[in-house]
Order: sequence, then structure tokens, then C-alpha cells
Amino acid sequence: MAITASQVKELRERTGAGMMECKKMLQETDGDIEAAIEMMRKSGQAKAAKKAGRIAADGLVVITASEDGKSAAMAEINCETDFVAKDESFSSFAGAVAARVLNSDVDDVDALVQQSLHDGEETTIETTRENLISKIGENISVRRFVRVASSGNIYSYRHGVRIGVVVDMEGGDAELGRGIAMHIAASNPICVSEADVPADVLAKEREIFRAQALESGKPENIVDKIIEGRVRKYLQEVTLNGQPYVIDPDTTVGEMLEKAGATVISFTRFEVGEGIEKKQEDFAAEVMAQINN
Repeated sequence: MAITASQVKELRERTGAGMMECKKMLQETDGDIEAAIEMMRKSGQAKAAKKAGRIAADGLVVITASEDGKSAAMAEINCETDFVAKDESFSSFAGAVAARVLNSDVDDVDALVQQSLHDGEETTIETTRENLISKIGENISVRRFVRVASSGNIYSYRHGVRIGVVVDMEGGDAELGRGIAMHIAASNPICVSEADVPADVLAKEREIFRAQALESGKPENIVDKIIEGRVRKYLQEVTLNGQPYVIDPDTTVGEMLEKAGATVISFTRFEVGEGIEKKQEDFAAEVMAQINN
């Protein structure tokens, strides 16, 4: 199949590999970017395959919590530019949406936007959104939300307006809870503990580690030991409990929690625009011109 400039550009951005290497790998995988990244990681060509999707959308992450600290809601509301993200009308809308999430029982965006924006009013979130688009002149969307209730306590942290974290924790205190939320914002773990790592994710990492070890010429009889060592390191890097605590890097988060008699039950981290495909720019034409030379 024909490989487009935009595909080459995305693979190059996500791996740090050269343009022609990216084009060749895409040809071998029939344009499948994820398969190309996996093959490049196995061969050592990918310098920094990014785990998160490309970030292009703007907007806000908003968090609101109940007075007793037992429940909280977090929502991501998107717009096209940071200029609009700073607009008072937009931020007020985003705050009201998060409040509606907290005080409703809907479980998806389609149902949420049919709810009234404010108690006692008939105007829905969707109608308000459409009116705001007409007023501001940019596309606006309610992208996602989470509602968390706990038998322990809910703690949260918002880094600027773009990253938000909600943590369900039993035991400990408010200072530790906020510290854990800050850590998650900074370190972006994928889950709480090793037992929570999805089996398919771990299997794929093992496959990649094996290919890397064999590619480097390591003897078969020590490859398994190398793989296990790399798996242990990987699990420390991606799990909350295994990561060095940002406030005290000599201690892991798991050790800090154990010392405080606390347990993180779950957490959710939102970052504005993560995973949203970036709008193509004129650079694509420039890339294609170089490829065709």
C-alpha cells in the first residue's frame, strides 16, 4: 500500500528514528503504525516510542469533590486553542459539567450531555455547549469523565489546568493523599501494583525484551534471565507502588504507603488531549517531497 507523509511523520515523532527507516518499516507493516513501532523496538531502532497518544487538543481538566471527601468527579472538556481554554465562559462551563457529573448517576458522555447544566434549569449541557460554540467560534466537546466514591477518602491534585488526578485511598492522611496524587501527576503510572498490569501488556513487553536480547547476540541460555530482569525493572517503572516517590526518591511509593498504614485502592489520571490525533500541518508536504527525492 502507499505510505503517506503523515504516517511517516507520526512514526518519526513517536520513535525518534530516521525518515527513511520509518518509511521502510511502514512498508513492511502495510502502514500499521503500532506494528511498526513494535518491530522497531525489537530491532532497537526505536529510540523513544511514546506510550501516550499524540497530544493536540486543548482545554481543561476540572475536579470537584463532595464536602465529606468521600466522592469526587473529574472531567475533561476540550476546545481548539489555549486562548479559549482561558476564557471565563469556557472555564465556567467546564466547572458546571464536573459538578453535574458529581451529582448524577450517568455513566457515559452521551447521557451526561442530556442532563441539565444547573439544578432547577431546563437547559441541557448539550444546548449550552452548542450556544458556547456559537459565541466563542471554536469547537467544544465534553470528552470524558470519572466519578469516584470511596469507603476511605478521595484525594485529588490538579497540575495547572491540563493534568488532573483523583486517588481513592484507605488509611494515611490528607498530606500523604495529596502527595500520592501529585506523584501520579508527575510519574504517570499505568496501575497500582504488579498484579494490576494487564496480561497482554506484560506478554508483549516480554516478547519485545526477548527480541532485543536475541538481536544483541546474547546466548539463548541466558536470555531468560535477561528477560526476567528487564520485566522486574519494567514493573517497577510502570506501577505506582514500584516507583520511587517523587517527594522522597529514596523510598518507593509502596514503602511509603506501608509505613503510613495506607493503601491506594485506585486512581485516575487525565491529561488534556492525550490520545487525540493531531491536526496535519504543511510539514507533511515537506516530508513527502523529501521522500520522493
